[in-house]
Amino acid sequence: MAKEDMYSKLADFGRELLEKKSFSEGLPHIISYAKEVLDADRCSVYIYEEDNDKLWTTHSDGVKKIAVPSGKGVVGYTLRVRKPVIVNDPYSNANFLPDVDKQTGYKTNNIITAPIFNSNREIIGVLQLLNKAQGDFDSDDKRFIIFFAHYISGFLELVVTYKT
Repeated sequence: MAKEDMYSKLADFGRELLEKKSFSEGLPHIISYAKEVLDADRCSVYIYEEDNDKLWTTHSDGVKKIAVPSGKGVVGYTLRVRKPVIVNDPYSNANFLPDVDKQTGYKTNNIITAPIFNSNREIIGVLQLLNKAQGDFDSDDKRFIIFFAHYISGFLELVVTYKT
């Protein structure tokens, strides 16, 4: 996607996100936009529950709900290091959880994640995209996912805080 198109679509996305009143309305919108921009097959927004020490998502492409202990998987690693992570060979990565692929019948080829921070710089979630259509995730994708995670953090912080 050309940069001009990306920024124009980002402005449209932001206006539309402002109209969403709940997690269930906003999440599909976030996921759809992120997949389009990064040309990824799947996207999940994991919410971090500090009380239970788990990451969970209720809207993950092709799967009803995924819950992961915060110390497990690439999303758990992202939570621990507080930085974006690119894994272009997941089956050789010690943090990858192949059991999720086994349970869903999906094959993960590559992963990019980014922590989502609230206004106090506490992690409230992790954004994850899988299987870039053309090649591996790269540094341009990493720059975008950092920006996008910041962009959606206000919406997510409000809906998580007020459980709408």
